[in-house]
Amino acid sequence: MLRKIENQNFQAERALYNLKDTEVVNCTFAGPEDGESPFKEARNVVVSDCTFSLRYPFWHDVDTKIVNCKLEEPTRAPLWYSNDLEILNTEIMSVKALRECNNIVIRDSKFHSEEFMWRCGNVKLYDSEVKSAYAFFQCHDMEISGLHLMGKYSFQYTKNITVRNSILDTKDAFWHAENITVIDSVVKGEYLSWYSDRVTFINCRIIGTQPLCYDTNLVLKDCTMEGCDFSFEYSQVEADVKGHIMSVKNPGSGTITCDSCGEVIMEDAVYPTDGVVVLRETMPC
Repeated sequence: MLRKIENQNFQAERALYNLKDTEVVNCTFAGPEDGESPFKEARNVVVSDCTFSLRYPFWHDVDTKIVNCKLEEPTRAPLWYSNDLEILNTEIMSVKALRECNNIVIRDSKFHSEEFMWRCGNVKLYDSEVKSAYAFFQCHDMEISGLHLMGKYSFQYTKNITVRNSILDTKDAFWHAENITVIDSVVKGEYLSWYSDRVTFINCRIIGTQPLCYDTNLVLKDCTMEGCDFSFEYSQVEADVKGHIMSVKNPGSGTITCDSCGEVIMEDAVYPTDGVVVLRETMPC
């Protein structure tokens, strides 16, 4: 049974250092002492209904559960080098949240954090909101559902990720990525998925300029494409697109099937371009 700490304020550096087998409830971590790292090296700790305004609150922790908490902007780099984390109904508003952590479960939470979740692995992220310019850099083995992402550069150098029922409003997403599957989602932005391998979109709405270039083993099934000009340049692709594609340029290989295509540009190619565009019930164009 966990011992309990309740209704206290902590502001000193390493205030609860090496805390073990404890539930911390309705506490605040703030004050003029402005100490950092209150939960450094914690083990088997549950933190609920707490408010944080101190730097680096959760570093080198193991088996930590954070429930219904608020980590305000001063909690810079709040979760680093930690394993077996569960974050529920929590709001984190500070830069560089989650770095080099593993075995993470996140539900019903909000993050406003530049450079969110870098080099993390074995992540399950459900029904949450993320605002971040650089999200999920070099992450691997992720299961995502119900994510609303707003940012710029996301999922770069990632591996082994499945995304379902999500809205990704982000440019330069999935660059240099491997083994990615996106299902029943909206993906909006510029330059989607360049230089990647084994990326699959199923029943997705893809919006934005110059998507899906320089890819290998690229697959689209039952997708729509809006405002997608110069698509598939030098990609190895098998695509089934419902409706119209604005333009396709120099596809490397494979077949792109659609209902209509505004323009197929086959010129000034640097690499072999053997791909074809097929209009349904017509000959290749």
